[in-house]
Amino acid sequence: MFFICGGITLLVMFTILAEFFSRGIFPPSGIDIFYMNIFYIGILFIYSFHKEMLRWVGKKHVERKGEWFVYLWIGLTSELYVLNFLTRGYFSSSPEGLPVESLREASTITLEVSLIFLLTRAFKIVAIFLGEKNKNLSERS
Repeated sequence: MFFICGGITLLVMFTILAEFFSRGIFPPSGIDIFYMNIFYIGILFIYSFHKEMLRWVGKKHVERKGEWFVYLWIGLTSELYVLNFLTRGYFSSSPEGLPVESLREASTITLEVSLIFLLTRAFKIVAIFLGEKNKNLSERS
């Protein structure tokens, strides 16, 4: 499942980069981007949920590969903002002067990916807490 999420991540990043560097000349339509982003976040949520369920039932030790999605999105979005800043907003509008939404889309996805990451961390903390509580109760018995 990690490789599926990784492939979809690269695809979504490619579309955002294409829209950003073409200044909106090569954008997918707004509806397509909306559904592609929802699809991506849905797949990432399924991956994260599956990983957490495996952790909760103790079937296997789950590696922390999912953090790479957060790092990639934060890095990409930060670099795009810096580049746009250094070029005085060159990439935030099309040659016709229309706004290009690639920075907003990258920011939204970054925040959504970070939220999924934080939720999985919260589930991990709850699992550890419940495991410790159950361990302490069984030691008292």
